[in-house]
Amino acid sequence: MSRIEIENVTKTYENGVRAVNGVTLRLEEGEFLVLVGPSGCGKSTLLRMLAGLEEIGSGTISIGDRVVNDIPPAERDIAMVFQNYALYPHMSVRGNLAFGLEMRRLPKAEIGRRVLGVADTLGLRELLDRRPKELSGGQRQRVALGRAIVRQPRAFLFDEPLSNLDAKLRVQMRAELKKLHRRLRTTTVYVTHDQEEAMTLGDRVVVMKDGLVQQAGSPLDVYERPANRFVAGFVGTPPMNFLEGQVTAENGHACFEGAGVKLKLPASMRSAAGRAMVLGVRPEHLSDRPAEGSGAIRVRVSVVEPLGDRKDVIMSTPADVPLVGRMDAHAGVAEGEDREVWVDLRRARLFEAGDEGRSATP
Repeated sequence: MSRIEIENVTKTYENGVRAVNGVTLRLEEGEFLVLVGPSGCGKSTLLRMLAGLEEIGSGTISIGDRVVNDIPPAERDIAMVFQNYALYPHMSVRGNLAFGLEMRRLPKAEIGRRVLGVADTLGLRELLDRRPKELSGGQRQRVALGRAIVRQPRAFLFDEPLSNLDAKLRVQMRAELKKLHRRLRTTTVYVTHDQEEAMTLGDRVVVMKDGLVQQAGSPLDVYERPANRFVAGFVGTPPMNFLEGQVTAENGHACFEGAGVKLKLPASMRSAAGRAMVLGVRPEHLSDRPAEGSGAIRVRVSVVEPLGDRKDVIMSTPADVPLVGRMDAHAGVAEGEDREVWVDLRRARLFEAGDEGRSATP
């Protein structure tokens, strides 16, 4: 395994589109880093530059102690797993696993040992003589993983490898990938647009937009302390609720007023007094009953969506600003009623005004 360093890397295409804009990241040995963001944010372009499949416009990429900007993909000692598996259809599973090793002219005994070892690790031993068309989607994905693992590379690069699988199989494969990384501890860069995948798999999550890194941190840090409104709205399902208004000072306290609501804020938010602000509230921080540190707002409930152990409650403030609450399955809310709900203000966040306003919460 190897450390990876990306220093001020930029990629601009001939049509003038800047896909990656001055990205700097450092991966420690054995780290699992996830690049996440909407389509067109630059995450796959950055991964392809790491792999050597895209030329670097400017900046440097190092794997281990070696700058790889001008080194061909085959000589970077990395393994990439693609969305479409990229298996050889005319070869058996055994042939697919062994092919890269044969190209490197490893001894047959060594190839056989590695292939069987990976087959046992991924539960492929009974499938070694089958061809890809005889395998399910999940089995094909395991073969693609095995073909990368058998090479024992310095780093793994994954480009949305689970997006072709159904929801149940994606959950299973996420668990398998996590166990596999815990065992191998190979430095890994994983690209996805699925923020649930990012939160589940990553030691560290990097959120990108328009070729820029918006935030890098642990999954919990990104979720609980988003750097700006874009990150707050992108990470989380349902997304964070936003209320636009002003923070005022009253009797030594800070209050939020806007969107038809008025809430007394925690003392830690007092420094925002006198400014236009956006209050961000996660759906799970809205409740049908009061609690310590909560504040009441008046809402009209329009839709209640039961989800088994919980329910999503779609409602609006007196100023007709929509809100979504994720509440307990037995929460006492009903469609069509006007009522109070309570906001856990200890967990709320303040952002500067604007669609991508920076966090103003300490």
